[in-house]
Amino acid sequence: MSKIRVLRLIARMNVGGPAIQITGLMRHLPVDVFEQSLVSGFCEDNELDYLEVNQIDLSRKRIQGFGRRINLLSDLKVLFAIMKHIKSFDPDIIHTHTAKAGFLGRIASILTLKRHIRVHTFHGHLLHGYFGKFKTWLVILVERVLARFTDRLVAVGNQVRDELLAVKIGNFDTYQVIGPGLEIKNLPNRLSSLKLFALPMDKFIVTWIGRAVPVKAPHRILEIANSCQERGLRIEFVVVGDGPLLSDLQNSANQMNLPITFLGWQSEIERVLSFSDMVLLTSENEGTPVALIQAQMVGIPVLATDVGSASEVILDGKSGFCIGYSVRDFVDKIELLSMNADMRESFGATGKSYALCNFSVKRLVSDHSALYRSLINQSKT
Repeated sequence: MSKIRVLRLIARMNVGGPAIQITGLMRHLPVDVFEQSLVSGFCEDNELDYLEVNQIDLSRKRIQGFGRRINLLSDLKVLFAIMKHIKSFDPDIIHTHTAKAGFLGRIASILTLKRHIRVHTFHGHLLHGYFGKFKTWLVILVERVLARFTDRLVAVGNQVRDELLAVKIGNFDTYQVIGPGLEIKNLPNRLSSLKLFALPMDKFIVTWIGRAVPVKAPHRILEIANSCQERGLRIEFVVVGDGPLLSDLQNSANQMNLPITFLGWQSEIERVLSFSDMVLLTSENEGTPVALIQAQMVGIPVLATDVGSASEVILDGKSGFCIGYSVRDFVDKIELLSMNADMRESFGATGKSYALCNFSVKRLVSDHSALYRSLINQSKT
């Protein structure tokens, strides 16, 4: 029996949830059943490539210009390059990840005039916090059209799916919810990590992990840190990540004399988690936040705004808190956990059990394997 050939497309493998998921699938789908090909573009100057920074030897084809930015001439060249690779690889399934790859990949598949099974994963969406009203309407219109030419739409959480359905992108029967699947290694020694990054030994450490971009609302860290300081709480905030807003954040934190340490991107998430007492998310829009899952996998309580599918990752009041954003509410929860070791231990144990059970790479691979086999069988009937 011939292998199922899967062509996987993503515009850029920048550090983050989609790159982690794709890496897991590329490395762990059974090679005796599936043959995979990965196509991506290049990261921007202020981003790190997940495969490069983690020294992961994963074969992929890279196309110049297949990145985040939209450029008509460049994108046309990318479109033709994708079409050429489709004809060369001759996939059974074309699986696109994130918005730009979803657009160019599905258009390329259609233009080859050959019947492919098309799958697109929404690792989040662009409906809130990215564009103005007109551009958002245009994104919705394009996704509605492309959904008609897609055999299966995958959402990383129920809330993500429901928000897409609410604007009439696809129909319920077209969707399948497949949550993230992650791997995490043993944590290094906490004391050695604190010394490595020159962090205080006697403070409760709250860590924010992500790109410093508007949709992640990193300015809220300043508000929360300032309020904690006004209450006299011994809290140190650590920002892990990079992005266009980082410089302004650092300048504001220095001017306000806030207890915030900026570490930039770190390739070892285990090293970051080893010194963290809590992991914080302040976003205005999310898919299924990978950092919250990773934190819970090693027994760290989490605190997040109730956006996207964050509420599906957190057991609210049991492994962390998922709340509407207000500075006071965030600071109340930070104070509560920082002062209550028994609660932290309970939250950590509950979160670890839940995350390891529901968000493993094994489960991610099993879900995708079943999806691909089902679609192949349907195509034969």
